[in-house]
Amino acid sequence: MINKNELLERFLRYVRVWTTSDSLKADSGQCPSTPNQFDLARILEKELKQLGFQGVTVNDKCFVYGFLPSNEGYENKPSVMFLSHLDTSEDVSGKDVEPIVWKEFVDDKIILPSGHFIEGAELKSAIENHETIITSNGETLLGADDKAGIASIMTAADYLQLHPEIKHGKIEVVFSPDEETGHSMDNVPLEMISSKSAYTVDGGHIGEIEIECFNAYKSLITFFGNAVHTGLGRGKLVNAVTMAGSFLSNLPRHEAPETTDGYEGFFAPMGVEGSMEKAEITVLLRDFTESGMELKKRQIEALANVTALNFGGKVEVKHVFQYANMKPEMDKNPRVVIDLINACKEAGVAPRIVPIRGGTDGSRLTQNGIPTPNIFTGGHNYHSRTEWCSLEQMEKAAEVIVNIVKAK
Repeated sequence: MINKNELLERFLRYVRVWTTSDSLKADSGQCPSTPNQFDLARILEKELKQLGFQGVTVNDKCFVYGFLPSNEGYENKPSVMFLSHLDTSEDVSGKDVEPIVWKEFVDDKIILPSGHFIEGAELKSAIENHETIITSNGETLLGADDKAGIASIMTAADYLQLHPEIKHGKIEVVFSPDEETGHSMDNVPLEMISSKSAYTVDGGHIGEIEIECFNAYKSLITFFGNAVHTGLGRGKLVNAVTMAGSFLSNLPRHEAPETTDGYEGFFAPMGVEGSMEKAEITVLLRDFTESGMELKKRQIEALANVTALNFGGKVEVKHVFQYANMKPEMDKNPRVVIDLINACKEAGVAPRIVPIRGGTDGSRLTQNGIPTPNIFTGGHNYHSRTEWCSLEQMEKAAEVIVNIVKAK
């Protein structure tokens, strides 16, 4: 059905484009946070036009938009939108990616040229199924998050253009910058979008579909001390750095990213900087329930206040909302989920609903009234040097996209 060779060529072409985003610049309001995201945006702009998309634009915020018009007589069919993001995580370098295509395997793991190795149940299953695996050389991440999604959308669009017998309504495509920074949907051009339902193609293992995610806040904790010469500090010095260290050491260890999974929330310290006089900490709060999130916010406030009191300093706590669990809104729009489940089954893929231990652009779009489940891409080990992607799982993602279009 899907042309695997073209899918592979697209994916390899996209991952070689450096699109790492910058969370600090994004936090300051810059969008895109890195200008090199425009490099991939311009490539996709050209390719969308070649595929017959209309209204293709790249705006000043680096959002790529285009649409396939409805077939004659199908103008009243509901429009549907597919999204993936341009940027890759800054956790590991995404510059000068050298993808490697693996078709033959000695055992159940892959040893990369860098010396890093990849193993695990999902890789073992892919190898046993004779799937083609793509990795980096281990010096960088691969960029399957989310260039596997982009490649799947573009290949599905190509297939639809080659098969005019598939009648459809309007199909919209958006490729967004800065998803990894959490700021992409701050600038989404909603005025250009007509679809009332959408799908992000930004998931993981084959069959996984996601209709719920964390509630997310970022807590900014600032400790204020009293700087005095260290030799004269007794009874006078209040060290903000010491307060920050005490605060961090008292965060619950059993509620950290490295000690939780499934539906468990967590506290994630992301950065600390300062001096004796002032120290600032950033902590991400994640929980699947609103009550759990409110409890975590109160825990942060209580721990910060007790720490400041113990050391004789002062503290300020600010909670910044990031995104909400999309499940309540998704439950109000079951059709969009039913279509996705059926599209998977039609592709011969067993759907498995799993929670997103994070967020996607779909989280924010759902809040904006466009219910947006997340589709698997075949990518694994995201944000790491051992990231890998299955060509056959990408192929199935593209097939699912085509099947969704047929169902509308």
